[in-house]
Parts: sequence; structure tokens; C-alpha cells
Amino acid sequence: MKKKWWKEAVGYQIYPRSFKDSNNDGIGDLNGIREKLPYLKKLGIDFIWLNPVYQSPNVDNGYDISDYQAIMADFGTMADFDLLLAEAHKLGIKLIMDLVVNHSSDQHEWFKESKASKDNPYRDYYIWKDGIQGEPPSDWQAIFGGSVWEYDEKTEQYYFHAFAKEQPDFNWENEQLKERLFSMIRWWLDKGIDGFRVDAISHIRKDAHHLPALLENVPGRYQNIPGIEHYLEELKQVFEEYDIMTVGEASGVKAVEAEQWAGDDGYFNMIFEFEHIGLWKQEQEKNFDIKAFKKALSNWQYALDGKGWNALYMENHDVPRSVSVFGNDSEEYREISAKALAMMYFFLQGTPFIYQGQELGMTNMPFESIEEINTLDSKQLYRELQDAGKSEETALATVNAITRDNSRTPMQWSNDQYAGFSNTEPWLRMNPNKQTINVEAALADSDSVFYFYQKLIRLRKQHSALVYGSFEEILPEHEQLYVYTRRNEEAVFLVLVNLSEQPASYQIPKHMKQLSEKAQLVLSNYQAAQDLPLTDTLAPFEARTYQIDMGN
Repeated sequence: MKKKWWKEAVGYQIYPRSFKDSNNDGIGDLNGIREKLPYLKKLGIDFIWLNPVYQSPNVDNGYDISDYQAIMADFGTMADFDLLLAEAHKLGIKLIMDLVVNHSSDQHEWFKESKASKDNPYRDYYIWKDGIQGEPPSDWQAIFGGSVWEYDEKTEQYYFHAFAKEQPDFNWENEQLKERLFSMIRWWLDKGIDGFRVDAISHIRKDAHHLPALLENVPGRYQNIPGIEHYLEELKQVFEEYDIMTVGEASGVKAVEAEQWAGDDGYFNMIFEFEHIGLWKQEQEKNFDIKAFKKALSNWQYALDGKGWNALYMENHDVPRSVSVFGNDSEEYREISAKALAMMYFFLQGTPFIYQGQELGMTNMPFESIEEINTLDSKQLYRELQDAGKSEETALATVNAITRDNSRTPMQWSNDQYAGFSNTEPWLRMNPNKQTINVEAALADSDSVFYFYQKLIRLRKQHSALVYGSFEEILPEHEQLYVYTRRNEEAVFLVLVNLSEQPASYQIPKHMKQLSEKAQLVLSNYQAAQDLPLTDTLAPFEARTYQIDMGN
């Protein structure tokens, strides 16, 4: 397997608005991030993935970009960005940025020109269609709700938007548009950034016919459409001019397509898949389907084992907190289950990403009204639930469980009034559990979730088997335990994680008996014996990693 720096690295995702406010306006900023670089160095991460900081009207928290080569005033200046990049590099921390090329803001100069007239040179930068008998060109629904088509009275046509109406989609069939986008990409890479996380990239090609379709089939009409490979190959050629890492956000891409997208010759170095993280939405009122969860993760492991690379994650800015969804955020089990989830995903084959606050075991937020929630899709869902006859209480409870704002509450640095994030009221309400869950408390407790992540990172860096070793799932039919090995010529690591709130018994398969006799415990979230029993019971959310040295 080819060795690459980004395979051996550990990433840390920063949502700038919620990380650290340096000028006390209630909004996180670039200088706040720079201030906390030593904290990230202490954790042991190798690169930062920075959510969008470009100039934007901020309809969708920066994913609606009005100027790709300017910094949003909320976050600071381009000089602040340059300083952050320089100081991160000085500490040995690389920086990758979000790249949003499926759509722009409707306030981007290109769209303003496109909207000016049908014969404007920029008209074809976006997707415009005539209506059909006074109706939109199709009945497709946008990801954020409502039609994908927005009518423009001046030119009497509809423009396409996969997300919000303020985010018109680019027309990737236009060669001049692509060259403008590629030029912008090179501008950032020439500045010295270390790569991109590429947003919503599986949406850049649309079904060419734009015919009316059954609503339930809509996502398939503008997601991972045949022919997208031509655009992705062109994008890849630009990326390959530089020594960078690329991560694609690829909704709709299945494990059977993994090698094409993230193989050694794939479009990206790795992609964020959605199969394992999507399960919680189906299971939020039932017991967590651990077997389905394991299968989703293992399918991607096998699909790319020796052929490509995974991006490993349990949280990001678009999903609730993992300890509240897959673990147990009660006082009794929060830290134990946060550590179990950490070990479970961290030693899989791929590059692990930690989302800000995940290393503290931060939890979902108990929002008390819809006014406290910021995200567009959550407000839309709340309205739809009320229109369907649900009570305010029921509608809010449903939104609370799934809103993206769960992961966007400000980072909890201390137990001060505003948790050390700011000296003034933040843009989004602070989680009240900041009193006990915060960085100061974590750093003062040698058994904290923070130090467990630090140990995971160190162990992964010390052993090539945990980076480049092959993957094999053990006990795939077990309904509570996720058990797998990572193996190379130097060592075998056996990872056992109880993903349930109940004790879980196991029996080591016969073919592993000889290996088990040499196994030594290297990390656990409970007190456990050093040797590996052939038969044993793991406590609720217990996680263990054993090492078998192949040289002995």
C-alpha cells in the first residue's frame, strides 16, 4: 500500500462560528482558532478541516458563498487567515478548507449577472429552464424543502437550487464556468493550504431531462448521476498539480462504488460516506441497530482494503452529537460510551476526523423553543410537523433529536458564563452542561475523554498496523459487539467494543486461539486484565484493544 502523509494523519474539524470568539462579538473567528492552536497540538492532531470562512450572506452558515477569494467579516480578514495558516504550519499542523462548487450564493456577482437577462454572458453559468404550463419544470423537491425551482419574474424562467433558493446551482456543462472555478482552486492552493474537503460534490450533475418525477424518487435525479465522472476527472487533474489531500462529501455513493471515488486512482483521496451515520435517523425511536451499523462500516472497510482509503468520522457540523445518538449521554455512561465510540471508529482503516468538542464528549443541546434553533432545514421541518397537526411540544422534540444545531453550539472551554467561548452572549445558545463538560475540566482529569483520544492518536502513530494494516471483522453476527483486527507483518491488533448498554459475552473464534495466547491489552476504557480471555463478558460500552506482536 502506498504511504501518504494524509493516511498517517489525524484531522480535527473546526466550525469557525462556534469554536472561539477573540473579539467578543459572540461569533467565533480566525484569531480565536489561532489562539487555540496549542490546544490542538496537545491533543495530537495533524491537520485542521476548516468549515467555510469565505464572504457570504450566511443564509446557510457560509455554504452560500458570494466571493470565493474574500473572508467573511464575521471571521476576520485575509491577513488573519494568512497568519492562522502560517502559525499552524509552524506547529506542524496542516490546514484544509471547505470547497463549495456545486452552488454559489444568489449574491455572487456571477449570479447577479446571470439573472440580469437571458442573453447575459453569465446566464449559462447557472441552470435556467422554462416552466411547463405555468408550473415549475419538474416537481422535484430541494434538500432543504420546497421546490428545486425558483421563479424569476424579470426573465420569466426558473433557476435550479438543490439546497436553499439562495444557493443557485452551477451549470457544470459550461466550460468557462469550470475554468473560473479551477482558477479559484489554484489561487487557494498557491496560497499554501494543504487541501480541500469538497462539499456536496455528488450533486454537480443533474438528470439531463429534468422531467417530472415521483417525489420519492427525487434525490436520485440530482445526486451521483451517470456522467458525473467526466466533471470529477477534470477536478482531479487540477488537484493532482499539488501535493494535497482531498476529501469528497459524497451522499448517494454506495460501498460498491467506493474504489471509483476513493480508490488509489479515484477522484478523491477519500470520501465521507453516509451509510453508517444515516442509520440513527431511522432508529431514533427504536433500539440502535448495531448489526446494521457494523455492516455499513465494514462494507466500506472491505470495499477499500488495499485499494483505497476511507475518511473515518462519527460527528460533523451536519449531524447530532454521537454520544447522544450512538452512545448514552447520561451522567453514568457519557464518558464511557464516548470512549467506546472513539476506539470503535479510530482504529478502522482510514484517516480519522475528530469534530470540535467530540474529544470532550460534548452532547446534544436541550433547545427549549424553535426560536433558539438556527438551521434552515430544522425550521422547515418544524413548520411541516405543525402543518401535519403535531403539537408544538412534539414538533420541537422531533427537531431537537435531529437538528444540526446540536453540533453547532459553542465550544465549551471552561465553566464560565459563556464557557470561555466569549465574554458576550454567543450567536447560538450555550449548552447548560458546560459546567461539567469543558476543556479545563478535561485537562485536569487524567481519565477524561480528551486524554483517551490523545492515547488513541499516539497508539495509531506508533504502530503501522493501525494505519496500513488489513481489516477483518470478527463475530459479524454479534448483536452488541463490534470486533475486528488490523494486521500487518509486524503486529495484529484486536479491537473489541460493546456498543450497547447491556453486558455482552463473546467467544474468540478457534482460528484465533493461538494469537490470543500472545495478546496483551494496550488500551481500555475500563480496568481489564492484561491477557485476552477466550471467553469473556464486556461491561456496558466497554472497549478494549489488544496487541499481538508477530515478531515473537
